[in-house]
Amino acid sequence: MYPRRLAPPEGTTLLLGPRATGKSTWLEQVLPDATRFDLLDTRLARDFAADPSRFAREVEALPAGAWVVVDEVQKVPALLDEVHRLDGKKGRRFVLSGSSARKLKRGGANLLAGRALRRDFFPLVSAEIGAALPLERVAFGALPRVLGLQRPHAYLESYVDTYLREEVQAEALTRNLGGFARFLEVAARQNGQVTNVSNIARDAQVARPTVQGFFDVLVDTLLGFWLPAWKLKPGTKLVAHPKFYFFDAGVARTLTRRLAYPPTPEELGTLFETWLLHEVRAFLSYSGLTYPLSYFRTHDAVEADVVLETRDGFLALEFKASDDWRASFNAGFKRLRNELPNLTCVGVFTGRRSQKADGFTVMPYASFLETLWDGTLIR
Repeated sequence: MYPRRLAPPEGTTLLLGPRATGKSTWLEQVLPDATRFDLLDTRLARDFAADPSRFAREVEALPAGAWVVVDEVQKVPALLDEVHRLDGKKGRRFVLSGSSARKLKRGGANLLAGRALRRDFFPLVSAEIGAALPLERVAFGALPRVLGLQRPHAYLESYVDTYLREEVQAEALTRNLGGFARFLEVAARQNGQVTNVSNIARDAQVARPTVQGFFDVLVDTLLGFWLPAWKLKPGTKLVAHPKFYFFDAGVARTLTRRLAYPPTPEELGTLFETWLLHEVRAFLSYSGLTYPLSYFRTHDAVEADVVLETRDGFLALEFKASDDWRASFNAGFKRLRNELPNLTCVGVFTGRRSQKADGFTVMPYASFLETLWDGTLIR
């Protein structure tokens, strides 16, 4: 059992995270005495969908102060109305876990608006594993089951198949499953790049509006997220399109159908960036920091992978899967330094020792992750 960085729930909580990130295992650890309803049990989900009041009757039979855990609550969104009515009565508190927010957006609007505190759950991070991933393992990602396997290929392929079958097809999130499968491969190959929806639509052989809807499905089922372009100031010529990242480097690589092959240097660079961005997102979420993340890129390809404004000023990050930090890697930092006061720039690479380059700090990725998770880099 990996010790997770998310603080235990103190009140009714909506816990959202992709499948197999360890939500149920974590809840069993932090709430061992809670009453559990697992809606992956098809019969239980069917019974509650037919008669949501049965759930209420069973909860009302529990003692005062009881914790109630409902796993995969999106399977029966009608239970949210019952939770809304029962929450707090006789001190009862709920944790509702889910791997999709799509149905909850409609069915649980009242609950999501203020009754439950939302918390996000991520794949494992270095602070939970106890060390940074070796570079050769980055391409397989950080799902808990993956880390225990020498060859996680079969597990990751099964994971992707399960997502298509159980989340997309069973939940009827799209009727065009063939087009969606083609889209997934094309989108995964474009992971971490500036997203051109028209090009993806052409390559996947589906209509442009359909592709936009497919991206919405990925976001709602927590398989990916948008990283918006950061606007330096009005009139500056910058790339305006967002980037799309899958939530896990191993899942992204599996979707490209290239898991069986060693990653090319270009592929490894994107996977390295995806993994480190995942660590930053998880740190901000688990720490309760709401700083929005963006990327910076000009039309002449000067860029920084991450830009965020903290209470201490602006921070720019550049991730490079390279043992040698080249002067060209500082181009985005230099452009930003000319425009932003109180800017801190940190380069992250696969070299062995920290450096100072053009006045910027450059750190080995293991040192960067230690600094990130001890709370001294972002406060």
